[in-house]
Amino acid sequence: MPVSRLSAFVAAAFLSTVATPVIAQQAEENHSTLTIGGGAAMIPSYEGSDDYIVTPVVQVVGKVHDFAFWSRATTLYLDAIPNTDPNGLDFELGPVVNFNRNRVSRIKDDQVRALGKLDTAIELGGFVGIAKTGIITSDYDSLTFNVAYMTDVNKAHGSYVITPRLEYFTPLSVKSFVGLSASADYVGKGYGRYYYDVTPTGSIASGLPAYAGASDDSGFKSATFNLTGGYSLSGDLRRGWAIFALGAYSKLLGDYKRSPIVALAGSSNQWTAAIGIGYTF
Repeated sequence: MPVSRLSAFVAAAFLSTVATPVIAQQAEENHSTLTIGGGAAMIPSYEGSDDYIVTPVVQVVGKVHDFAFWSRATTLYLDAIPNTDPNGLDFELGPVVNFNRNRVSRIKDDQVRALGKLDTAIELGGFVGIAKTGIITSDYDSLTFNVAYMTDVNKAHGSYVITPRLEYFTPLSVKSFVGLSASADYVGKGYGRYYYDVTPTGSIASGLPAYAGASDDSGFKSATFNLTGGYSLSGDLRRGWAIFALGAYSKLLGDYKRSPIVALAGSSNQWTAAIGIGYTF
């Protein structure tokens, strides 16, 4: 998972976990809501690194006249189907855009840095999904499944990313909540070639062995799991200040984890820890 995607993952934990129970609880009374939050996260310095950096995350999530929107670090989602079902069933469909900055800056490993910095990939596409509130623990817990498809329109990796995601969030009270999620990234050949292969020229510059295995075929690149939680400082998650925390684990898979960038210079095991604060209007 690249730095931008890790940051997005962190921000999703901060705000999507809050937004789901909060918006659900506000649904009967407010058709427009806004949560603004930010914090700091410790993440790998690039996708597959075993060196860690601290990065800020600033996010927004909410709805305007029942049309939901949310950002995940450098990714923005807009649900074009209004959330109006009185039974808590929500169909999701809309555009998504991401600015993928993996290996653009802050590369701590000397060998990987010697391969050269990469260009920002502008990934544009859409997502579709379904969500339901009132599943297990209360009228306000939520289960969501969606799939996003994005393709690089900036011709950096020049390929695509497909991300299925399953999320469950439940408020423990009006003051606190917990959330669990699992997701995976399925990528095209160009993605593997751009971020994981080592060319003969790159091998000479970095000392890493040449590698072309990641561009042989498309496939599942990584799987990610996270646990999140939050607590209201104002006594009610539906308004005011709240603090959030996250712990996440991502595992690189297949030919991607066998790349020298990961196997020799980094690690296929990727960890994330974060803390943040947000305000709901």
